[in-house]
Amino acid sequence: MPRQDRRRQIMQAAERLFTSRRFHEITTDDVARVAGVGKGTMYRYFRDKEDLFFQTAMAGFDELCELLRRVADDAPFLEQLPAACRQVGRFFEARRQLFRMMQAEDFRLAISKGAVYERWMEHRRTLVAAMAGVLRRGVAEGVVRRDVPPDVLANFLLGMLRTRARDLEDAPEPSRRLERVLDLFLRGAAAAAAAPHARARSRRRAGAVTDAPALCTPHARARSRRRAGAVTDAPALCTPRARARRRRP
Repeated sequence: MPRQDRRRQIMQAAERLFTSRRFHEITTDDVARVAGVGKGTMYRYFRDKEDLFFQTAMAGFDELCELLRRVADDAPFLEQLPAACRQVGRFFEARRQLFRMMQAEDFRLAISKGAVYERWMEHRRTLVAAMAGVLRRGVAEGVVRRDVPPDVLANFLLGMLRTRARDLEDAPEPSRRLERVLDLFLRGAAAAAAAPHARARSRRRAGAVTDAPALCTPHARARSRRRAGAVTDAPALCTPRARARRRRP
């Protein structure tokens, strides 16, 4: 059997085991037995169990990053982004169980201080950089905000896609749709029809600087400025009678 076919055979056996049992419960003997190869043969392709798991989980990762780099280079950003997210979503969903295991405490302890952890982080950085490249196109087109670095936005977006694949398996279908993820990423979770006054109240409660003067009546704006102790243009914002009263000595 060709070398690559043998390697693939071992990885397929490992995936079946890793998705059905806990990491610490599986031995290299188990994998060799399911794969139908000798234990020595397995060590020709993988250094140890952690290396086998890592390579199984990351199978196809390099191809995914290359796809993101090449995805519809000449297309507008709003066509590029869904195409990129579909590729990432397929990759995450195909490895849902493996990624869940990667979050498990026993696996984190097994790799937390080893070379496998560094390799995993390097792969994450590569994927973030590839997605950030797509988002830079959105920045250039004025669709994506400029005040947040593309690599930070890429981390947020990848986190949403990872959550969709790993944690929302049983969620209602409308909530899992890729279109919903993209809508939340690009437009946020605020209600589209939220009243201006409600938005202003929310910002005031959060202690943020508010644009309430642009969202309420002239008299309310004047009261707001008087309460803040600011110089106000209230004479220009109230009735002629009120202005006359103000001018009286």
